[in-house]
Amino acid sequence: MDTVSLEQWRDIIEQVLRDYASIPYSYSEVKKETVFDRHQDRYLILVLGWEGHRYEHGCTIHLEILDDKIWIQRDGTEEGIALDLENAGIPKECIVLGFKPPEVRPLTGYAVA
Repeated sequence: MDTVSLEQWRDIIEQVLRDYASIPYSYSEVKKETVFDRHQDRYLILVLGWEGHRYEHGCTIHLEILDDKIWIQRDGTEEGIALDLENAGIPKECIVLGFKPPEVRPLTGYAVA
């Protein structure tokens, strides 16, 4: 992958995550925050806030660029973030479902590693 492609991937990832983060929770005070680290190529959406009497804090999406692939380490979306990355122009063979066991990855249609 050349530098231009890497920059394009970073831009696509950030835009897709911004779109997810802009969707508000309709039933609680929980908010979403994006965390973008272009130096280490880690991209996250964190959720935090009060849901009733319980404080929520966690990661719903965690992506990394490793070895010329986009690794999805955590996907807490209903539809799957991989589809959104595909629709934004990332080829399936460049996306690894890292949260799936290695023996299952060949069956997903995405990259295995």
